Amino acid sequence: MKRKPQKPQPKSPPNVKYLLAGGTMLVLVGVLADVRTLFKPAAPSNVCQEVVQSQSVLSRDELARLLNVPERDTKEAIRAIVSEPYCLLPNVEIRAGVTAEREAYPLAFDPQTWFVVLYEGNEYAGYSFVFQR
Repeated sequence: MKRKPQKPQPKSPPNVKYLLAGGTMLVLVGVLADVRTLFKPAAPSNVCQEVVQSQSVLSRDELARLLNVPERDTKEAIRAIVSEPYCLLPNVEIRAGVTAEREAYPLAFDPQTWFVVLYEGNEYAGYSFVFQR
């Protein structure tokens, strides 16, 4: 059997090889890197800035009543259920350009869990739970 002579492959210029290698590396970095972590805002700090009432805890009954307060009600509506918070947490910006004050109330039945109340000015803006370690 005779082999057919192979045609010589035209050599690509060295610049094209480097360009392809560099492009491949950039694609790999783009696929493997998660750029969302670069643009994620920092999580708000849940460390007390000021302890207001060290004996303050939230009972199950108070928690149930607080969960029924509608958003945008007054701060006084919250104060009618609970008086002073355990502590004040650092302010956060939930909506663009609006600073929210946060007050923390440890749960009487689970002191490692805090009920955090958000206020925007004199309005109740919502709540969240913070789980301490």
